[in-house]
Amino acid sequence: MPDRIQKIIAQAGLASRRQAETWIQQGRVAVNGETVTQLGAKAEAARDRITVDGQLLRPRLGPQYWLFHKPRGVVSTLRDPEQRPHLAQFLPNRRRLFPAGRLDFHSEGLMLLTDDGEIADRIMRAGESFPKTYWVKVSGRPGEAQLERLRRGIPLDGRRTAPARIEWLRETLPGPRVSYENPWLEVILTEGRNNQIRRMFLSVGHPVEKLRRVRIGFLRLTGLAPGQMRELTTEEQARLYRELESPARPRRARANPPAAVKAARSRTAGPHPPLRRPGSTRRQRPPARRSPARRRET
Repeated sequence: MPDRIQKIIAQAGLASRRQAETWIQQGRVAVNGETVTQLGAKAEAARDRITVDGQLLRPRLGPQYWLFHKPRGVVSTLRDPEQRPHLAQFLPNRRRLFPAGRLDFHSEGLMLLTDDGEIADRIMRAGESFPKTYWVKVSGRPGEAQLERLRRGIPLDGRRTAPARIEWLRETLPGPRVSYENPWLEVILTEGRNNQIRRMFLSVGHPVEKLRRVRIGFLRLTGLAPGQMRELTTEEQARLYRELESPARPRRARANPPAAVKAARSRTAGPHPPLRRPGSTRRQRPPARRSPARRRET
């Protein structure tokens, strides 16, 4: 069935409908080799050859999930008013993807880019079921008491951080020894606040020098150089759905009382409904009857 060309472009994930309309008016869109400039023009995505700037438009078959190694000095947004490098400059074929969570400008590491808003929201709210792992290089060597304080949680913005796992990492240099000064640590968080790790270590007097996110749940940074990205495999997508699914809690069924209990309730309920005070929604007990022996003689 024919659709408006701007709708087909938007469904393919290249741009919004408004942006696609601008491309059409600029003469950047062609159908079967003929440039289209009318916004009301229609085409069939399955039959017609639609190109944008000479590149063939490929219809999107389903949600997209990409792993991206964000380099240092890149903003975790799709645009930046300060003209700094941002994520959109790394996306292939101008795909309309957005990050499921962020990394600060001076940090690097793993990010998940998707056009699936529900999955992105579940990742950011998953907590303990989908933790994030970081390798952190700090200035100076923190003591165990300081690390234990960070593990338990510290107040940030008036709210205590969730418990974190913090362990020592061995040096990247050959040998089994652990770096004494400016060491690397592995930090596993179940929440994500603005610059949380940097602020945590700054609170104990050991500023972060380098920070790299190496895992998001079961997804790993392995094999991706800074600036590279790859699409999740079918198996990884299936596992992502399994680990992020949140089935609704079943309602507790109310057992129907037996007929004998119903009959007993009907005999003791009395002919009148519970008394209520005017304007009140609370039930009021009926006045207790005095026994004949205790009645006051008049």
